[in-house]
Amino acid sequence: MKFTLSWLKEHLDTTATLDEITEALTDLGLEVEGVEDPTAKLRGFTIAKVLEAEQHPDADKLRVCKVQTGEGETQIVCGAPNARAGITVVLAKPGTYIPGLDITISVGKIRGVESFGMMASEKELELSDEHNGIIELPSGEVGEDFADWLAANRPETVDPVIEIAITPNRPDALGVHGVARDLAARGLGTLKPLPDYTLAEEGACPIPVSIDASAADGCLVFAGRVIKGVKNGPSPEWLQRKLRAIGLRPISTLVDVTNLFTYDLNRPLHVFDAAKVAGGLRIHRATGGEELLALDEKTYKIPAGVLVISDDNGVESIGGIMGGEVSGCTEDTTDVFVEAAFWDTVSIATGGRALKINSDARYRNERGIDPAFNMEALDRACALIVALCGGTVTEAVVAGAVPDVSRAYKLDTDRCSSLVGMDIPADTQRATLTALGFVMDGDVAHVPSWRPDVLGEADLVEEVARIASLSNLEPKPMPRLTTGVPKPILTPLQKREQLARRTAAALGYNECVTYSFIDKTSATLFGGGDDATMVGNPISSEMSHLRPDLLPGLLQAAARNQSRGMPDMALFEVGAIWHGGEPGEQQLQVAGLLVGQTAPKDVHGAARTVDTFDAKSDVEAILTAIGAPAKVQVLRDGDTWWHPGRHGRICLGPKKMLAVFGEVHPKILREMGVKGTAVAFSIWPEQIPLPRNASASRGALVLNDLQAVERDFAFVVDAGVEALTLVNAAAGADKALITDVRVFDEFIGGSLGEGKKSLAVTVRLQPSDATLKEKDIEAISARIVEKVEKATGGTLRG
Repeated sequence: MKFTLSWLKEHLDTTATLDEITEALTDLGLEVEGVEDPTAKLRGFTIAKVLEAEQHPDADKLRVCKVQTGEGETQIVCGAPNARAGITVVLAKPGTYIPGLDITISVGKIRGVESFGMMASEKELELSDEHNGIIELPSGEVGEDFADWLAANRPETVDPVIEIAITPNRPDALGVHGVARDLAARGLGTLKPLPDYTLAEEGACPIPVSIDASAADGCLVFAGRVIKGVKNGPSPEWLQRKLRAIGLRPISTLVDVTNLFTYDLNRPLHVFDAAKVAGGLRIHRATGGEELLALDEKTYKIPAGVLVISDDNGVESIGGIMGGEVSGCTEDTTDVFVEAAFWDTVSIATGGRALKINSDARYRNERGIDPAFNMEALDRACALIVALCGGTVTEAVVAGAVPDVSRAYKLDTDRCSSLVGMDIPADTQRATLTALGFVMDGDVAHVPSWRPDVLGEADLVEEVARIASLSNLEPKPMPRLTTGVPKPILTPLQKREQLARRTAAALGYNECVTYSFIDKTSATLFGGGDDATMVGNPISSEMSHLRPDLLPGLLQAAARNQSRGMPDMALFEVGAIWHGGEPGEQQLQVAGLLVGQTAPKDVHGAARTVDTFDAKSDVEAILTAIGAPAKVQVLRDGDTWWHPGRHGRICLGPKKMLAVFGEVHPKILREMGVKGTAVAFSIWPEQIPLPRNASASRGALVLNDLQAVERDFAFVVDAGVEALTLVNAAAGADKALITDVRVFDEFIGGSLGEGKKSLAVTVRLQPSDATLKEKDIEAISARIVEKVEKATGGTLRG
């Protein structure tokens, strides 16, 4: 949003300096992005006087001028038709940059005659488009800086241009009048009322307007008037100067007036050449495929559903975004239809994005303009057009109705302290809101129609604090809300998630974050892929289902890394998995994946392929870190994506599973494109029981100074007996005294016979009350043998 300082002062009666205004704008939330001072590019140009002007000896259209400058007389060759003795001119000495020509002037020869500078035209100084002659000043001292002369004699030409950034919630500040209102509320002046206008109506409007039922939610009101007998042409200098200052090119009076209202009052308007409108104007949604040559000289193919304005010949304008070239106004226009409409912001945004059109009208209409100002804006625009172009105005035609956006909220003056931390007197708060256009009825503030962003009581407090300046906010320490140690914020599951992530990283794993959506084939491999977990509107076929496990994402990541020359990796992820589409049918899972070799090749030893016990070691470390019980069972019969003979389920009893570890089934690896062996683990932190003692403190350390005893046992069992069965049986002989049972040898063959094997275990006995005696050890040993023989059907090896 750009405007000049003098333009702002047309709406704000103020004595504030430019620096005070720009500082206040930024503090009000209308951040100043830049201030362009036109005098900066004019520094170096000085005033001079032509003493003599003689015909060039070798050119009919050139004159050799003797010019009086601040440093003395100099010679300049000039081709301007008005170069003559006695005039006061603007001089560019050698070394001066000419902005309109984008060159730096230097000493040169023109047709054999030396020229020591240049006398400038208005176009060469970018003051206007005038280039038929050099500038003739009515006054000025020789040697005086031209920028200083302009500031004193023609201040409008060197008016500073302010550019501010407007946040999407402040469409009212997209007009200079709205910016002035904020500054006036801050106390930098008084907001001037809009000038009075008169409008004499003559006859009915010959162009009827209508809104289709399908477009009624997109265009709430469409109004217009016909002005007959206008004389279009270049707009007045004051209007052209305003538009040029903010970077707009003046076109004609009719078009320039609409641009003026867009920037001055945040009111986009459009003018049709009434003679080119066939029948009436109808607002409807495009059926799709219609084409329009727009005012930017581009042809647009309009998608279905976009709001358009059509006459009997077809589409004439894209509603609220851009008009058409065919019905545009030219110098030959004599009758004009001026329209003002209020559009649905979402419809404008949708249409603008579909067509990729960025216009001033779209920018304002999609953010929201003042609906209550619709008819007044139409009348003011028509009055200005009549004043500049002549003509007579017909009665207004209106389709739809101006929507009722009135609303009111209670102003609780005490909330300013509690919400913002600023103590502002109640009278000051009410006066602030009144200055911003709110109507106060006791403690109730009626919101003005141009503020669509104010939607609650808290917004009233925000406005008060914004005008009072948040820079006055004083930091204060937070009050102590509790005494003693505060309650923990993180839930037990959140703590476990954090500990699992840190432990896995400490073990050398790299964390992955994969998508929660996977393809149906991968989901089916891991027990999912049904309709309950299917995404209703997937962004691609590779993200059609919610993941039933974290391993598919990790395996896909491993395959991508292998294809890029990274064969060895350790990956883990912590995230949610889904077993259905209803609330509660999801779980937190921790998963890890090891692929390739345990270490790179090394002179100190050989690398080996990862195996099941690497995964077992890591999963036990993570389970210990997140508080899993030390005594667990390792069982078989895992899911089908695990290798049937090389995996284990870590359980508390046969039904409560805490984790799974082992090799991934070779079939799964082939389907997922992973080469070689891969071992993995999955942990469900929610399945781990919470500690009975909820205290945050750790229990006392128990040290035992009694000597532990270890005894070795060898049992002959059937070859199909699992070592785990034997270990569990031995450990169950005395759960208090036996602390560890380890398998240290397996022997098959020899004298054992066919179908037999020998398993040797070490049992560690740790007394707590008294040192074990031989008879105690023998008694426990007998119970161990009895338990193992009963569980396995084996015998103690002699």
